[in-house]
Amino acid sequence: MMRFLKSLGLVLLASMVIVGCQSNNKNNAKNKGETKESNQANQEDETGFPNWGYDFQHTRHVPYKEITKANVKKMGIAWQQDILDWNKDVPNLQEDFPVIHDGVMYVTSAKNHVFAIDAASGKKLWVWTPPKDVLDHLNSLPWQSNVASRGVAVANGNVFVLMIDNRLAKLDAKNGKLLKMVNFWDHEPSIKLENRYYESSAPMYYDGNVYVGSSGGDNGTRGFVWAFKADTLEPLWKEPFWTVPERGTGWAKGKYTGGGSVWTPMSFDPDTDMMYFAVGNPAPDFYDADRKGKNPYTDSIVALDSKTGKFKWSSNQVDHDIWDYDAAATPMILNAKVGGKKQKVVVEGGKNGKWYAWDAKTGKTIYDGVPFVKIQHSDVPSDESKAVLQWPGTPGGESYAPETYDPETNYVLIPGINSPNLMVAAKDAEEIAKDNNTFPGTKILPLPKDVDVSGTITAIDMNTGKKVYQNKTDDPMYGGFTSTAAGLAFYGELGGNVNALDIKTGKVLWSMQSGGKQIKMAPSIYTVDGKEYVAVITGGTKVVVYGLGGKLKPGAINKNAKLQGEADVVIDPEKVYKRSCVSCHGDQLQGATAPNLQHIGKTMTKDEILNQILNGGDRMPAGLAKGAEAEALADWLSKKK
Repeated sequence: MMRFLKSLGLVLLASMVIVGCQSNNKNNAKNKGETKESNQANQEDETGFPNWGYDFQHTRHVPYKEITKANVKKMGIAWQQDILDWNKDVPNLQEDFPVIHDGVMYVTSAKNHVFAIDAASGKKLWVWTPPKDVLDHLNSLPWQSNVASRGVAVANGNVFVLMIDNRLAKLDAKNGKLLKMVNFWDHEPSIKLENRYYESSAPMYYDGNVYVGSSGGDNGTRGFVWAFKADTLEPLWKEPFWTVPERGTGWAKGKYTGGGSVWTPMSFDPDTDMMYFAVGNPAPDFYDADRKGKNPYTDSIVALDSKTGKFKWSSNQVDHDIWDYDAAATPMILNAKVGGKKQKVVVEGGKNGKWYAWDAKTGKTIYDGVPFVKIQHSDVPSDESKAVLQWPGTPGGESYAPETYDPETNYVLIPGINSPNLMVAAKDAEEIAKDNNTFPGTKILPLPKDVDVSGTITAIDMNTGKKVYQNKTDDPMYGGFTSTAAGLAFYGELGGNVNALDIKTGKVLWSMQSGGKQIKMAPSIYTVDGKEYVAVITGGTKVVVYGLGGKLKPGAINKNAKLQGEADVVIDPEKVYKRSCVSCHGDQLQGATAPNLQHIGKTMTKDEILNQILNGGDRMPAGLAKGAEAEALADWLSKKK
């Protein structure tokens, strides 16, 4: 699970093959006689970024070579577009991973607005706004307010969107028209927003079917993955594959016991039709009296037959989790040199701060928990005075940020979050029942001021499982990597910089500001008419695209959101805070499901805070306060130093 509310790939072929594939056509098969081969990519012919992780195996390694180590310093901004210019009320796109196909970029915002953009110019092609009844449903319950939407799936002329309130929508890729929408609760009555379920992942299209996972595990929901037929949106499997027992059975005791959400995309092996996915933590988070013993399949990687949903194997990273140590990041499937021989493996780094590799067919462990951040944890006390720093904290380790694999060096790059938490467990079941909202019974205290919070970039040699190098970054690595055939890895930072790393040496060769902050997604890299582009989302709503020879300067923070009149009465900002902010940021600004604000004035100006309140960003919805109330709140918060 992800502390701030947790919130489709193609096969690599020919001489550049990273993973075993058998295809020769592009992702969007145009004919009705659809086959597996017709939906895989010939890597030599691909020009876009057609899935969440580029290929079905989610290696995030593209074949493009125009941008090289020699010329990367000539990169600049080719185009930039703030989505607020098109719709001032749209929520943020903070954790969206753009998909690019046939020269069109598709991005999605929180509350599932979808934008189709000309990938070469930034020109708006179409916008899809969810129907009013769907938006009304999203706004009806509190636990959806900060939920991200991490992308779409595009295939066969359709765009598939996983809606926050547990629906799957299919749009026409040409014009954004809604073709069909299915409600999960029509097939499984328990899966609904009112039961604390929500969806934050990008759906995955694979071989004629669309695969979805669940979010809301921290709320005590029962995690699952499910498959739907892409043409009819009818279930492919009779029922979901459930990751935890039904409440009251097995190890799942207690009113809020559950978890095991699957809130990041699944990976697929076209050679075997096996699918692999990461499973989140058990719930309640720090309180374990009602879930003693091992809690399978939580904090695990699970492999299924994608056609039938039949279980193949699983491997857990934490037997009994009381620290919120999901297996969160999407697994990668690699044909890599291991111990001197080629082997098909599955790799993934956990929020527990350890990285693993398994044999893809059998699940046999190859590399068992290589540490990549500081690890120092103990039992979580229920007495606040006895709370100690737990490393890693609830964000990880490695959260949802994706790794990448470079076949030339045989290196995997891991994005790390080197940050602790002061965790406090509930005293008993009665205390848990008092918080009938999100994260029942879970509390996190403010960090001491002298704690060094940072990030890491770790290169692992697949042949040995050992670290080749590790770079420290000023900010935690929330975004992740995308690599190219020219030996570069691109990534963004919370401070707003976009960087190009020499994969072999670990040296940063190029860095440029994006005109925004809080880059919390991995770049999408694509070509149009032979020109290579690198796209990021920054500042919550800005799409910024770099290319060789780009001349634009980073754009300013969007000012389109205007104050809506001035109030004639004196405004108490603390009352505004308690009405609009306390449920996520805590009664003492200490942070809960959203960040600590006790010292926000040290890092953000009044104008920056006001922009965040008005426009949203970092998974915060826009408009929780408006007009003079928003200004008073921003002024009050800016003095918290």
